Amino acid sequence: MLDEVHHVAIQVRCIGDSMKWYKESFNCEIEYQDDSWALIKFNNMYLALVLAEQHPYHFAIVQEGIDRYGEPIPHRDGTRSVYIKDPDGNNVEMLELAT
Repeated sequence: MLDEVHHVAIQVRCIGDSMKWYKESFNCEIEYQDDSWALIKFNNMYLALVLAEQHPYHFAIVQEGIDRYGEPIPHRDGTRSVYIKDPDGNNVEMLELAT
């Protein structure tokens, strides 16, 4: 079975303004939103909107046993993640979903 890309995170200037634009422009749902990041649900994946000073741009791959990549950081939604870099310096979030 292939790995699953959970979301792609892009950096925006203002979460509220960007969320308004995405909601008005596309058929999507707001999964989560606060002042530092938001998660938009599309049919086949999620798009995260993040502030540069809060989160790096990245894409997230769902896997179990992410401890092999480093010390996972627990998140308020029950997920855990570790950021790694590919050989070209791109940020990849290894994401373990809540059980």
